[in-house]
Amino acid sequence: MGAGHDTVAGELARRAREQGHEAQVVDLLRLLPHGLGTAVRLFYRSSVRHFPWAYAGLYHALFRPGPGRRPSGVPLARLAGGRLTDLVERTGADVVVPVFHLAAQLTGHLRARGCLRPPSAVFVIDFAVHRQWLHPGNDLYLCLTDEAARDVGRSTAVPAETAGPVVAPGFLAPAAGAAEWRLRFERYAPGRPPVVLSAGAWGAASALEGTARLLTAAGFLPVVLCGRNERLRARLAGVPGTFVPDWVTDMPGLLRAARVLVDNAAGQTAVQALASGLPVVGYRPLPGHGREGVRRMAALGVSEIAPDAGALLHALRRLSADGAYRDRRTARGRELFRGDALARVTALAGMPSG
Repeated sequence: MGAGHDTVAGELARRAREQGHEAQVVDLLRLLPHGLGTAVRLFYRSSVRHFPWAYAGLYHALFRPGPGRRPSGVPLARLAGGRLTDLVERTGADVVVPVFHLAAQLTGHLRARGCLRPPSAVFVIDFAVHRQWLHPGNDLYLCLTDEAARDVGRSTAVPAETAGPVVAPGFLAPAAGAAEWRLRFERYAPGRPPVVLSAGAWGAASALEGTARLLTAAGFLPVVLCGRNERLRARLAGVPGTFVPDWVTDMPGLLRAARVLVDNAAGQTAVQALASGLPVVGYRPLPGHGREGVRRMAALGVSEIAPDAGALLHALRRLSADGAYRDRRTARGRELFRGDALARVTALAGMPSG
């Protein structure tokens, strides 16, 4: 649905090809007939950007964990079933790896009915596992954390394991581009610690201009990532003391050069920050799974959560300064990166893992 799903799928495919396997990335929404997938994507993007209360209601009704029967994503997902099974047969796929909850509903449905030959290994990219990820027909669930794996185990009989997050190798190694980013920040606002404000690929955030002004007044340099939302980029560029880059192609370098990430979604940018050794503070989270994920990250101790502006500034002052406090927080985040999702996927398919 968003760039985070694409990024994870792309990295898993890259690793598979590097080990000599064939890999194909498929957008499930493009498999839905009559342009339905495009409509679903536009509805979700518009809701998150402009009508967050609508998505909050949808999440409460369809996604929120808990007892009781609620509508599932199977009726929508199964519309793509014929195209997916045709693709699997045509390519001779040995395993299918959903990284999007609607895809997990479809593979579970097809596997349960004997319509999908290869096994399905669902990679849950969320810290908080909502109910639409879960279908008893799937063969394996791979999760970011032990807590998420336990949540899956309590809700379904499908095996669930901890694989840790998936990021490109550049986020876990020294970034050559960091020096250039530091120079750009210092030239723009000498002496001000750079703090990244991320609105995701779709540029969805609450009161981002106000947060940028708050940080500037407190002596920080807000570095605002607006994704592909050009209107948001134009508005933020008018906020004095705010650094607003175009679409960033060197995220490892930027994250290594910053001091803290202010995050609102617990998505792939937050995961990349943890891999880069950048402390994360959750603030004004998006509704639904964004809010749940931000809370779960903080409960795990890999990030902090700021309920108000005062708490945000307090967290930024502590985490932007070198010292034991910052070191403990970054070390806790990097502990997540201990598994090998691809090894479990290839094992499930009966292939050598390289």
